[in-house]
Amino acid sequence: MSNRLSGIAASNGIAIAKAYMLVDPDLSFNEETITDTKREVERLHDSFSESKKELEIIKEHAVKSLGEEEAAVFEAHITILTDPELIGAIETKINDDKVNAESAVKTVTDMYIGMFEAMTDNPYMQERAGDIRDVTKRVTSHLLGVILPSPSLIDSTSIVVSHDLTPSDTAQLDRQFVKAFITDIGGRTSHSAIMSRTLEIPAIVGTGDATTSIKDGDTIIVDGNTGEIIIDPSDDEIKQYEAEAAKFAAEQAEWKSLKDAKTVSADGKHFDIAANVGTPDDLDGVLDNGGEAIGLFRSEFLYMNSSELPTEDEQFEAYKKVAEGMNGKQVVVRTMDIGGDKHLPYLPLPEEMNPFLGYRAIRISLSQQDIFRTQLRALLRASNYGKIAIMFPMIATVNEFKQARAIYDEERQKMIDAGQPVADNIEVGMMMEIPAAVIIADKLAKYADFFSIGTNDLIQYTFAADRGNEHVSYLYQPYNPSLLRLIKQVIDTAHAEGKWAGMCGEMAGDQIAVPILMGLGLDEFSMSATSMLQTRSLMKRLNTADVKTLADKALELETNEEVQKLVEDSCK
Repeated sequence: MSNRLSGIAASNGIAIAKAYMLVDPDLSFNEETITDTKREVERLHDSFSESKKELEIIKEHAVKSLGEEEAAVFEAHITILTDPELIGAIETKINDDKVNAESAVKTVTDMYIGMFEAMTDNPYMQERAGDIRDVTKRVTSHLLGVILPSPSLIDSTSIVVSHDLTPSDTAQLDRQFVKAFITDIGGRTSHSAIMSRTLEIPAIVGTGDATTSIKDGDTIIVDGNTGEIIIDPSDDEIKQYEAEAAKFAAEQAEWKSLKDAKTVSADGKHFDIAANVGTPDDLDGVLDNGGEAIGLFRSEFLYMNSSELPTEDEQFEAYKKVAEGMNGKQVVVRTMDIGGDKHLPYLPLPEEMNPFLGYRAIRISLSQQDIFRTQLRALLRASNYGKIAIMFPMIATVNEFKQARAIYDEERQKMIDAGQPVADNIEVGMMMEIPAAVIIADKLAKYADFFSIGTNDLIQYTFAADRGNEHVSYLYQPYNPSLLRLIKQVIDTAHAEGKWAGMCGEMAGDQIAVPILMGLGLDEFSMSATSMLQTRSLMKRLNTADVKTLADKALELETNEEVQKLVEDSCK
């Protein structure tokens, strides 16, 4: 008999496949005294050899999906596995102390890890401690005969089940084999959820107990439209969901027919449908889904997919590729948004009680201006190859925006003085994601060229609810009248100054929110590329006078649920 789980529907679609458990196994062991040291040394060499083969496969996958630079970390791990000094020290431990290989590996590698971690004045050497720790884990898994799961090693049709997925995990998922994923934690705005929409695969997050309810190899059905999971489905259930999948595929085909159409309401009002992207490799998805712009280029992935700070030239090439690829359509690049749940191993940040409320985004850029100025120069150079716009994240005060804008103006003037070409039509705007900024939007609108509402953070700050915490996930309320009033204030104040207002949070592609946002006068809707054509199809059916009346009613209601019901009843 099948079992059912439910979670948060994070990415649309239906998948049926076997579960691949991306969960760390138990690698505990006891120290043992041994007599056959020769056999133990052979076990050691076999484990190193198997680990090396595994890492070579992972590295090959990483080169294809992430690029040579990101794959370099696996080359470093392979180098450790072939280090004669390390291997010799472990062999000596086995032979002299007559201990099992697992214990000898732990003792020797712990010594190296401690030595590297003590080098507090050398961040590069400190990072090597993490490399040795990763290699030790892999070697130990082979000694114990336990499989260490890795997204890069998936080579058959699977549904990934994990407690959570890091950005690097999701970057390694091969869409040829990974048909969906399920996590214990997270919400619609967690990075794993956002990446699932970019990868165009169904996802269900925040299930609470998927990793304990599902076993490796179980056949499961993932309904990314409703958030339902079926474990060990019956033949009838499989047939039912195969029919649902076919129906969804037919809807997608209908949406695809709108690829080259303009985004207009039933009465002819035009709106801009734009895409949120993380790397230049996402460009094909934008164009294949009829994107009229890129409303959010998350530049931090250039930093996260590198083993060191990307150079000005490396950033320039990435921005140039996207600008050229969009053929004159606007590309809004958000400056580095590191911090919160996004970390760089080569840029240590202080330990903080509340990292989402701490040292992150524009706060880092303003205090570490060498990093910020390098990025701005790369963007200014790329402006000659397309329509680049720049926006600053996490702005809370007028002074922060003015300071960031002044640094941009300085770098622009330096380039002009040096005779370097710079486009003369670069708009410089800001994210609206902190309630304090919304309250003084009328002041900020005098200095910013545009606003882009980042609802992922605006919601969590407005409701004081961590967007990754499943215990308060009920407070993710995008239709709550309190939030809608904040959004209206941003749009109205931008328009009063003759500026445009967009939205680059996931709410922009939410099919319940779209009619309200149209009625509030939002100019640009930026979303995961996979949501664009569905949203264009919806907008075609809506009249602006009707949605304005709808938005006015929504603002007067009391709860998230009341607004949702209003939209569902009005837009059937």
